[in-house]
Amino acid sequence: MKTVRLKVSFSSVVFRAVIDICKALNIRRPEELSLLRPQNTVCKKKSKEKIDIRPINDDVLDLDQVPLSPGSIASPGLYSKTMTPIYDPVNGTPVSSTITWFSDSPLAEQKCNILAVSQPNITPEVLAKMYRPQNQVDKAKLNAGWLDSSCSLMEQGIQKEDKLLLRYKYYNFFDLNPKYDAVRINQLYEQARWAILLEEIDCTEEEMLMFAALQYHISKLSLLSEPEDYTNEQDVDEVEAALTSLEVTLEGGKIDKTLEDITDIPKLADYLKIYRPKKLLLKAYKQYYFIFKDTCLSYYKNKEVSQGEPIEQLNLRGCELVPDVNIAGQKFGIKLMIPVSDGMNEVYIKCQHEVQYAKWMAAFRLASKGKTMADSSYPTEMYNIQSFLRMKNVNSSPHVIHNPNTMEMNPESLVSPRYLKRFKTKQLTTRILEAHQNVAQMTLVEAKMRFIQAWQSLPEFGVSYFVVRFRGTKKDELLGISYNRLIRIDMATKDPVVTWRYSNIKQWNVNWEIRQVEIEFDQSMAIALTCLSADCKIVHEYIGGYIFLSTRSKDQNETLDEELFHKLTGGRD
Repeated sequence: MKTVRLKVSFSSVVFRAVIDICKALNIRRPEELSLLRPQNTVCKKKSKEKIDIRPINDDVLDLDQVPLSPGSIASPGLYSKTMTPIYDPVNGTPVSSTITWFSDSPLAEQKCNILAVSQPNITPEVLAKMYRPQNQVDKAKLNAGWLDSSCSLMEQGIQKEDKLLLRYKYYNFFDLNPKYDAVRINQLYEQARWAILLEEIDCTEEEMLMFAALQYHISKLSLLSEPEDYTNEQDVDEVEAALTSLEVTLEGGKIDKTLEDITDIPKLADYLKIYRPKKLLLKAYKQYYFIFKDTCLSYYKNKEVSQGEPIEQLNLRGCELVPDVNIAGQKFGIKLMIPVSDGMNEVYIKCQHEVQYAKWMAAFRLASKGKTMADSSYPTEMYNIQSFLRMKNVNSSPHVIHNPNTMEMNPESLVSPRYLKRFKTKQLTTRILEAHQNVAQMTLVEAKMRFIQAWQSLPEFGVSYFVVRFRGTKKDELLGISYNRLIRIDMATKDPVVTWRYSNIKQWNVNWEIRQVEIEFDQSMAIALTCLSADCKIVHEYIGGYIFLSTRSKDQNETLDEELFHKLTGGRD
């Protein structure tokens, strides 16, 4: 919703152009973004009213005249006075806070401040006129406009004064740090916010109220407070800070208790309920005694027979998890979709309360990534799940006290039109204020980070859709491409048919003559598909980009391997 005018090279490939744009806008990790053409078509409602899908904000921030410091070493990504880096991004050595500043022009300072502050809420009338995808096929159309990363702007017909959208493309965000990433965090928040308001991603009523409360809180703090300034903090030994950060990352912090036997693998054991869908049967849960160890889930008739053979053992490595939670109804369910050779096995698990749910859900999430509960991220994962549940829990909030100094709320601009139809304005205001009690103590940056984390927790997060036709079939299907998997989806039922993990991909390429993407997996399995809703190069770039981001070095001082990225995305086949 913010328009910025700046100069980029017509002859540079888009990937390099994005790096230059991010450098000018003070956004780190430019490999996570790309350029998208705005859709110039319009949609029609039953009333035949035209709905414009272009950004509405015509306020232009002109950065053409803001010179970058000659010979600046801050690449990729410059740093403003309020976001001083610890390291030189080129050679990894500690640097002083002055050499990576922007120029001292007021316009440069204004640029940093504007892009780090969230935009004001728009009116319900404006929101209603913006394009909202009605189904997954409509969502697939949104991905048709991505530019080819390995071709220049000129080659793709981009003219002077043309408007392009800068968007996070791969939904794989590395090393978000409030000290360096005020602009980056705000842009991620805005992209998440509009994805929810325009119904590009689905969420429940409880989640929508939580997102509305966070938006209201962020809007209020953005009007009342100034951006955080880190330049006045007490200087610390930067090498010592880096070593401490590395220690926390590797060991999960200091452990006060006596270390247990390293051969003792943590496990969970408790009574849970399970349901396995079968045709022509009602959804009836049965209680069993469950034991989770390594990445395997076993269940028994009761605790007394748990030393024997289980009724069934499920390996959760590579599975998909869909939360089925309703705080008001005290429903804490987990839908497991376990990949098998002929599709997906669905298993529903029901927990008794939110503490039990947090423990088991955290363990399942790690198992889906091939990790065990011994991993240092398990306590953090469990804490994040509990925090997410607390934010959604409106019923436990105290009575809302209406503060006369409270910022005026326009609830119609905080929720998507679908949920707006369910409530009257006064009722919606009350419910958002009740949900706001759970987030009222958060700082501005913390609220934005929680919004991003909650967005990442949604079942549909990070799935980009394409209409495709698989080789050997005559019907159109949907292909969902996520940060860790490919999903084949039935277009009629919208149900996933089979999931393929990136970890099982041996190689992939494109037959450019017939524009067909070919992917070879382990165990001599291969698929080929033609993309109908976009160019096949976009699908190819998605796969290459995701694998590049998921396998990149975790070193904080890594430099971007542009040559490798182009090879992965097919730019130099």
